[in-house]
Amino acid sequence: MKSFNFFRVVRALVFTGLGLAASFASAEALQTKQLKEVPGKVLYAGNSFFYYNNSMHGHIREMVIEGMKGHKYNGVSVSISGSGLDWHDMASYFRPDGIGRYSFTTKNEVVFNPPTGKVFDVAVMMDCSQCPIHDQLKVTFVEYAKKHVKTVRKNDAEPVFFMSWAYQDKPEMTQQLADAYTKMANTHKAMVIPAGLAFAKSIALKPEINLYASDKRHPSLAGTYLAGLVTYGALFKVSPVGLKYNAGLTPEVAQHLQNVAQDTLKTYLGR
Repeated sequence: MKSFNFFRVVRALVFTGLGLAASFASAEALQTKQLKEVPGKVLYAGNSFFYYNNSMHGHIREMVIEGMKGHKYNGVSVSISGSGLDWHDMASYFRPDGIGRYSFTTKNEVVFNPPTGKVFDVAVMMDCSQCPIHDQLKVTFVEYAKKHVKTVRKNDAEPVFFMSWAYQDKPEMTQQLADAYTKMANTHKAMVIPAGLAFAKSIALKPEINLYASDKRHPSLAGTYLAGLVTYGALFKVSPVGLKYNAGLTPEVAQHLQNVAQDTLKTYLGR
């Protein structure tokens, strides 16, 4: 695995217009962990940042259908409004008779699925939007990240951390969240999806593209699409550039967000 100097990344981000300070992260190294295999079954455990705009996992599904033709993929989102990692019972999500136990046919008939193989290949986990950096809750982030990583790996799956974005009126959160998620992932040798860095990069390059809902926290459709692009590229090891699926955005906006997603992945994950 290659080793990168974290401050080299900072300089690259500043040069490309991200505009973050050189003190970007106190984490000692760039996060370079990659998944060994492209996942077929993905769990997204998070909160309303995931389920806004008809759920991020639904947009990722459309990207996979187009960009990974023939790949057998199933994404399940378990999102609780306002939740942190400590609200999620990860062990319960991996019960073989739990999530996905039954499905419906086109004739609305119930089909019970026998428990076979792994429940999930990957668990994408996001803490609450400010928990990793909140004075009272960051200790809980450390505790439950460790606990959930252990549970996920016990079930023969790979843990992945989802780096969320800064609030629209608190851009300093970008640095803080990136540092917290990078340090945690390096501690547990897990991969990070750098969605927060992609948000900051897009804003620096094209601030007129609004990535936020009116509350300045949750994502607009463009924000959800960007987060989905970064997640798609990170999990499936492909470039999102050139996807025709645009979630209803204009082709120009979609192309910009695709380029931002790929540039962020290249800078952060080294590919």
